[in-house]
Amino acid sequence: MTVAPTQFAVKTRQSVNWADAKRRVLACYREWIRAAPEMQTMYSIPLPVSAIRTRIRQEFERHRYVDKLPVVDVLLFQGHADYQETMNFWRQTTHVMSYFQEETHKGAKRLPTNFMTGFLEGRN
Repeated sequence: MTVAPTQFAVKTRQSVNWADAKRRVLACYREWIRAAPEMQTMYSIPLPVSAIRTRIRQEFERHRYVDKLPVVDVLLFQGHADYQETMNFWRQTTHVMSYFQEETHKGAKRLPTNFMTGFLEGRN
């Protein structure tokens, strides 16, 4: 498989108004959601596609209430750049898996909160 670096490139531009920004954000979101199965196979992610899509949704929801149009434009640029890097396989699996830390550790505490609890649990 040959990688065309410009295959997923999107021309950077400013949004004209909020309706235009909303349309562009939804288009970016749909691109990410449609790419979830391919990302799972490319990076060998040991999670179901639904978990990947849920995490994509969480990342978009994080910036839901941004109220400045230039900030939305910058976030769109970053989203398109991340999408291009991901789909062209320019990232490593560890970069992609860093988004799924909660799912991979199953919510367990990795380190004890203080020395005494760690000592009583028998951890080194």
